[in-house]
Amino acid sequence: MKKNIKKKVIIIFWAMYVTCIIAVVCLFKAIANGSIGYMPPVEQLNNPIDKFASLILSSDDIVLGSYARSQDNRILVEYNNLSPFLVTALIATEDIRFTKHSGVDAYGLLRAFVKRGLLFRKSGGGGSTITQQLAKQLYSPSARSWMERLLQKPIEWVIAVKLERSYTKEEIINMYLNKFDFLYNAVGIQSAAHVYFSTIPKRLRPEEAATLIGMCKNPSYYNPIRYTERSRLRRNVVLSQMEKAGNITPAQRDSLSSLPLTLRVSKMDHKEGSATYFREYLRMVMTASKPDRSNYPNSWQRQRFTEDSIAWESNPLYGWCNKNKKSDGSHYNIYTDGLKIHTTINSRMQQYAEEAVREHLSTDLQPKFFAEKQGRSYAPFARTLKPEDVDLIMTRSMQQTERYRGMRKNGVSEADIRREFRKPVDMNVFSWNGPIDTLMSPWDSIRYHKTFLRTAFMSMDAHTGHVKAYVGGIDYTKFQYDMVTGGRRQIGSTMKPFFYSLAMLEGISPCDQVIHEPQTLTDENGVPWQPRNSGSERIGELVSIQWGLQHSSNWVTAALMKQLSPYTLVNLLHSFGMKGNIEPVVSLCLGPAEISVSEMVGGYSTFVNGGMRVDPLYVTSIEDVYGNTVATFTPQTHDVLTPAATYKMLNMLQSVMNGGTGSRVRYRYNLRAPMGGKTGTTQDHSDGWFMCFTPNLVSGCWVGGEDPSIRFDRMTEGQGASMALPIYALFMQKVYADKGLGYSETAGFLVPPQYADPCSDRSGEYLRDHPSDSGRGIDRIFD
Repeated sequence: MKKNIKKKVIIIFWAMYVTCIIAVVCLFKAIANGSIGYMPPVEQLNNPIDKFASLILSSDDIVLGSYARSQDNRILVEYNNLSPFLVTALIATEDIRFTKHSGVDAYGLLRAFVKRGLLFRKSGGGGSTITQQLAKQLYSPSARSWMERLLQKPIEWVIAVKLERSYTKEEIINMYLNKFDFLYNAVGIQSAAHVYFSTIPKRLRPEEAATLIGMCKNPSYYNPIRYTERSRLRRNVVLSQMEKAGNITPAQRDSLSSLPLTLRVSKMDHKEGSATYFREYLRMVMTASKPDRSNYPNSWQRQRFTEDSIAWESNPLYGWCNKNKKSDGSHYNIYTDGLKIHTTINSRMQQYAEEAVREHLSTDLQPKFFAEKQGRSYAPFARTLKPEDVDLIMTRSMQQTERYRGMRKNGVSEADIRREFRKPVDMNVFSWNGPIDTLMSPWDSIRYHKTFLRTAFMSMDAHTGHVKAYVGGIDYTKFQYDMVTGGRRQIGSTMKPFFYSLAMLEGISPCDQVIHEPQTLTDENGVPWQPRNSGSERIGELVSIQWGLQHSSNWVTAALMKQLSPYTLVNLLHSFGMKGNIEPVVSLCLGPAEISVSEMVGGYSTFVNGGMRVDPLYVTSIEDVYGNTVATFTPQTHDVLTPAATYKMLNMLQSVMNGGTGSRVRYRYNLRAPMGGKTGTTQDHSDGWFMCFTPNLVSGCWVGGEDPSIRFDRMTEGQGASMALPIYALFMQKVYADKGLGYSETAGFLVPPQYADPCSDRSGEYLRDHPSDSGRGIDRIFD
């Protein structure tokens, strides 16, 4: 009887054992087939990480930023570009038997079960391998029910085994580090190295690699920014594990453990960092869609539709993502396709431009503007502005805010919105010393931010068109309107080089003379126009055309306008690259046309290139996620002036810098390089301009208020030589001081011998003496 019972027990035991084995096999088979739980399809296992941020690189291979959706700000880095300390630290800390198992470490599971499950030791170690952790990152959703929690580990085991079959150990390590979220929008090791240490993974030092690997246990708990000491202790644990594994010596461990935790934080925020305006411009251009007339319903948008349509057809970069397709037939996605966009920006020159803007505006110009407007009820607007005009400007600005649009969308009346805008609320406002948390009404905050002068600066290689520096405003976080390419303002006397070029084309010589006296012109409607002149030098005397440009005389310019056609000037301006609508009026010679900084810089390149204009070039090439070059971009050039006219203008524009309105660059900033340029100041000194070029660089700067009515009351501070010229001068001081950039103050302009004498062709004397015949040359040049 006892034998039968014992036999039955043995049979039942083996039956249960076999049943459990079969059940486990069936369970794992069902998991592998996707019948139970979630199992990713084969194609997804073969391409587990398919979304990578696109990287923006400077011409000197510095990461300027990235384009990504907030959850996919992951920048691909290859295994051979990882610091060896990262790999050894990860294996030593997270999975010491990584090279010996096939996804699931039975020994590690048993150890964890005994030490943590039976002996309740917290230091018993985890049973999850690096591959299992990767499987969890890639495919395991958060478990909600007890059944999901029960199956989560077996599912991870199966996925881990499949991953091990599909990838090498190096590829698994690489995927793990590319996938891990290190907080602060730093997804992946490339972003993490940039955010915490402002470097790239390959250059991480041992203690830096240990800090980042230490975060893998719990990034929030071991956050080095918030919990420095806790993170430092965790780093030292990682270093100890590396020493145990034989990756570093005990002496190295002790030396590295004694170091303080030093961070160089650079957050992955599109609104912060270097070249913010440039990065946003690039994003908008590359993702632009083909212009559809229905999206430009208003009459004032028709010109923009024309410009966008021309850009779509002629500019390869404009709408690049929507013009080009991948091998699978889909269009490129700048946020998920892991593109590498190689730009023309030089990171150091970009830094120098941003520093120059900050130095001049924060320490000189803005304090003067505050001082002038202090205590005045009309501040920051001009004293001539009527109260109703101020209210109109303020209302227009209010209606452009997100706060206003949200309230209107929710059905709030205009009157109630105005009342809400007058109520003080907690807010963060801009200052040159850093953001300020304060209590202020939205209405007052609009007026407060209008008190800050705005600027735009761009510098490009005069021959290749490579844009080296691009500053679209004073702070992208608070002022997102880009004044380099998006904004248009009147250009004032920086128009004169274009206009005097027309005179040179017509055969007028820089040495021809006119009487320096007030001029009266009549427009097509018979209305007289008499320009004012800011200076009082040599009134009533004979002066040369060159003197007129050198001293920016409006009277000399108007005298030339009598001999030339505004319609021909408009045609020439378009040849110089000006894209906006330009009215052919007699006053055009003094610069009432509204033009962008980028167009002006491109136009001035003509004077350096023997009469050939080069368009600004922002990107040289684009690579896909696999490193294949999928696009290249080359400069676009256009013939504008004859060599004879060009070298006459080159001579005259150099005289502007040597004794003319641009000479402040010489005597105040001690810049000795050969230069040509022009200052510009618009009506009521609303806009200050400075355009300048050397044999290698052409640059442009604008400074003014958000609205033309926001301006200095006096010409002394409001002129281009005071507002814009100092930014250029400070920038060039820094450029020349950095010998590694290769720019020299001694290199001169190359002028062919036959054009060395600007006055050798005196044919212009005929036009001076016979103004009635001035139109004949115009028709000959512009058919």
